[in-house]
Amino acid sequence: MRLLVLGGTEFVGRAVVEAALGRGWEVTVFHRGSRRPPAGVRSLHGDRTAPDGLAALADGTEWDAVVDTWSAAPRAVRATARLLRGRAGRYTYVSSCSVYDWPRPAAYTEETALVTGAAADAAATEYPQDKLGGELAAVESFGADGSVLVRAGLILGPYENVGRLPWWLSRIARGGPVLAPGPRELPVQFVDARDLAEWALGAVEQGLSGPYNLVSPPGHATMGELLEACRRSTGSDAELRWTGAETVLAAGIEPWTQLPVWVPAGSELHDGVHGLDVSRAVATGLRCRPVEETVADTWGWLRGLDGAAPVRAGIGLDPAVEARVLGVPSGARD
Repeated sequence: MRLLVLGGTEFVGRAVVEAALGRGWEVTVFHRGSRRPPAGVRSLHGDRTAPDGLAALADGTEWDAVVDTWSAAPRAVRATARLLRGRAGRYTYVSSCSVYDWPRPAAYTEETALVTGAAADAAATEYPQDKLGGELAAVESFGADGSVLVRAGLILGPYENVGRLPWWLSRIARGGPVLAPGPRELPVQFVDARDLAEWALGAVEQGLSGPYNLVSPPGHATMGELLEACRRSTGSDAELRWTGAETVLAAGIEPWTQLPVWVPAGSELHDGVHGLDVSRAVATGLRCRPVEETVADTWGWLRGLDGAAPVRAGIGLDPAVEARVLGVPSGARD
């Protein structure tokens, strides 16, 4: 199988490349050259935002499938899909559950209403419209039967470049009292990037098409299981102090960002980010590894980095705020 990955050097794209190599596929990656792709691939350089930035893809080479993880202006997806039309068998676009309109009902399916204002030829606007515009661009060139739309929920795992799980691991590794937002039984949905990659490649092999919600099934993990796995993986003596949502919110702490992954139980936000129906993906081969494995492997990757964990601005809680809510001196370990 000949696969072209647009990107392929970071997080999801890298997971796709490594999974394809593991299957013995012939892999080409198209990227800007700022990061080194995994060994064993053919590497093409270009910038999709620059004039003539797709020149390296214009030599007539054909592929059985394309995987595209683009998250900015949809017009970049459109230009690439148009160039590859007739030269690739299937176009897999890694989209997002953000394409669904808000508020989203609990257990929402692929038939749920989508956001408005998206266009295949648009410049970058808002993330939901950008992702939906990317979907429209893929379908425009490859048709509904030749495109796979991976509407991913929360993605975690090694090489994460957002910093949600890396922040929790780093915080718990420091030890001491940790603000653990409750309840500990709160169900959370996420997908390991490697499991997403395996499903996406399986979708190519099966000739699947159309949209698929892609995240772990309900009941796969809880907030308590996630944080306890962080404590075990790091070997930390941290004390998880489970704190009610009312106390957390009253302190002005932002769910999802300042306390990554967590959102209040029973809220529109919880339905929106941890309420996906993934029965369609499960029926077509989605398998999710245990939370312990995702956490342990992410910690192993973090320990091998030179420097701090990759955490985007706005992710994570200020230690002073945490200490104030817990009623302990800032920096206290007991």
